[in-house]
Amino acid sequence: MVKIFRFRRGRGEDANESADREATAAAQSDELALDDPELAGLMQQTTAATRRGVLGRLGGLFGRGGVDEELWEELEEILILADVGVTTATALIDTVRERADEAGANEPEQVRALLQEAMVELLQRPAERGQLWGGGDSAEAPHVILVVGVNGAGKTTSIAKLAHAYREDRRSVLLGAADTFRAAAIDQLQAWGERLDVPVIASQQGADPGAVAYDAVSAAGARNVDVVIIDTAGRLQNKKNLMDELGKIRRVVAGRREGAPHEVLLVLDATTGQNGLQQARVFSEVTEVTGICLAKLDGTSKGGVVFAIADQIGVPVRFVGTGEKAGDLAPFDARVFVESLFAGE
Repeated sequence: MVKIFRFRRGRGEDANESADREATAAAQSDELALDDPELAGLMQQTTAATRRGVLGRLGGLFGRGGVDEELWEELEEILILADVGVTTATALIDTVRERADEAGANEPEQVRALLQEAMVELLQRPAERGQLWGGGDSAEAPHVILVVGVNGAGKTTSIAKLAHAYREDRRSVLLGAADTFRAAAIDQLQAWGERLDVPVIASQQGADPGAVAYDAVSAAGARNVDVVIIDTAGRLQNKKNLMDELGKIRRVVAGRREGAPHEVLLVLDATTGQNGLQQARVFSEVTEVTGICLAKLDGTSKGGVVFAIADQIGVPVRFVGTGEKAGDLAPFDARVFVESLFAGE
């Protein structure tokens, strides 16, 4: 099973246990991600639709002889059509061309290697944010995760997958149904809670979402729970209402738990392409997004939007959805992802 989390010391761990956990995590982080055959295989399977789509043309492009202007133009076209976007695609091409000139690269295979490395660097560029999944400060439990995203992006299912992953790591989890705008959202989260044997704090439709978030964090503290994951509404029709609501939830959570929320996870539907980039912009303006979960990556024939998000929004991708089951969530690794896009050429 692919390991998703690297936890720091939390409530209930003594110093020796914490030291052992941190030593193990440090050893794992020193290993190249590509040395993990399970993760590499899973990512190749997840990006199969992407390889069959526009990016599948890369194999034929680099399989011919010579590096000429036609190659550069076709490469840029492929990247744009794959939802990398004009701005990011142009920047990538400029970087690769400059490096190719400096290295005297005149073979397609050399350009291919330079492109892959530039893609990896772009995905690794966003600064670390948050306190749980990156290089931020450690946080004592209960850890509070605020999950945001538009309705229909796969937000509730991604929350369930995240809860399942924490449970697999032997961490207790509690869910907060603060998307009170839709009764269906509350019902869906409660259904997942029953399926995963995870408690859900909820209220009726139309209730104050801030009050639900407050109750969820309070219950997590009282029950000695490790992680509380809070769902939120995702209405973009009126950005002011969204901003006001999420701002209130953040203030309420911060008032109940110092340093909270420790992470703000934005769920994006990979199949929406450049619309996902616009959603990332809006939510980044509204709240301090610390990471992105790219849902439904296995269902898109493009997938290049991940490069545009890293380049233009500057938020790291943390997780990718690899299927429909509760366990279908994988950590995002830039090098593994890029390698998977070129697999089978």
